[in-house]
Amino acid sequence: MQRVLLAHPADLDGFRAAVRGLMARNIPPAEVLWDIAGDPALPLGDEGSRSEGAVAAPPLRVPRAFAELAQRVICHRAPERFALLHQALVRLQGDRHLLDNRTDPLVDRLQAMAKAVGRDIHKMRAFLRFREIADAEGPHFIAWFEPDHHILRHSIGFFIRRFASQRWTILTPDLSAHWDGKAIDFLPGATRGDGPAEDALEPLWASYFTHIFNPARLKLKAMQSEMPKKYWKNLPEAALISDLVAAAPARLQAMVEAGRAPTLARLAESARDCSLCPLHGPATQTVFGEGPADARLMLVGEQPGDMEDLEGRPFVGPAGKLLDRALAEAGIDRTRCYVTNAVKHFKFEARGKRRIHQSPSPAEIEACRWWLDQELDLVAPALVLLLGASAARAVLGRPVTVGRERGRPIPLGARRTAFLTVHPSYLLRIESQEVAEAEYGRFVADLQAARALAEAA
Repeated sequence: MQRVLLAHPADLDGFRAAVRGLMARNIPPAEVLWDIAGDPALPLGDEGSRSEGAVAAPPLRVPRAFAELAQRVICHRAPERFALLHQALVRLQGDRHLLDNRTDPLVDRLQAMAKAVGRDIHKMRAFLRFREIADAEGPHFIAWFEPDHHILRHSIGFFIRRFASQRWTILTPDLSAHWDGKAIDFLPGATRGDGPAEDALEPLWASYFTHIFNPARLKLKAMQSEMPKKYWKNLPEAALISDLVAAAPARLQAMVEAGRAPTLARLAESARDCSLCPLHGPATQTVFGEGPADARLMLVGEQPGDMEDLEGRPFVGPAGKLLDRALAEAGIDRTRCYVTNAVKHFKFEARGKRRIHQSPSPAEIEACRWWLDQELDLVAPALVLLLGASAARAVLGRPVTVGRERGRPIPLGARRTAFLTVHPSYLLRIESQEVAEAEYGRFVADLQAARALAEAA
């Protein structure tokens, strides 16, 4: 039996080096034991060196899809993950299209593991909360999280990008990470008691959460599906949820009797001070949707651009003017449509005096999805026209490839349909005039199809 020692539970580089050596010597997966440094179950004396499995060997040729799959599967907590990846690598040498066969038990298992890790990563990004303390070096932000899998190393780049200028520490039971503003250090695991219980901002956040909680659209099962109770103890707003849910019927009745039922105007007013994601900081203002509350057609774009950010209205820049022209050619009156964006603040990179558009991240789309869901509920359009992949992700709740799903109806429950096309800014980026004209014609055809669906609904 061959033993391989990896540096840590998600040691993808170590796994790659070892498995190349194993396969170069034709050692089958069934004859390999994978060990993790620091594991108390390791035989005495195995801690100091790696096995012969990590001998120098040429790289293996594998599809890009396997490389991406392995990055997530290696983070799974199942101890057999290394053997399963080893098995897949052996089979890929004779069948390059193995991963296309989802009925294969090995492929199905690996895909399920990758999906579970992906969900865990999403939950960490969505439900991790930093609390501020002060130490000798100044402000220090500390968060506690209990992931299901070994995802901290995989996820750390996300937090570095979002909070590059701050000092912070993420504590988990297996591993901790500290960012000093320049470099990341991985430290031993911790306990919940090692982090602060609360900070000075939590009463303000709790007040904000209570203010935006809308009893008119309470869907408890959907909320618990997206935010399972295991994460509530990490969220300052979670302590309020039980009381808010219990009081929801009475609050809703009082709103109706007082004429304070939610309206688009009140929603836009509430969104003006939104700080659910970091984009509100550099943006000039919230850019909310506009249009009649009974519109049968709702247009959803990606986010405001430079001109929209300055004027406070959606689709008034170059992409908006192109959209207006295409709508007119398709026989759609924009003034009878409700027009909005998936994200309500302008995300950009400053280059001198210019502000260069940047696409919103999945986390930013998810943070702003609450407002978009409110707009959908209040307008209740028959058809939702999705302009680009970000809009589709926000409404459908999943990653979307525009080329694959463009131009066909997508059911959104019993009484609503979505229809996907490109964002008009895509047309502005096409350099070839001939291609641009052809794509514009296709865009107008999509709008005509959307109009027909809305009229027939």
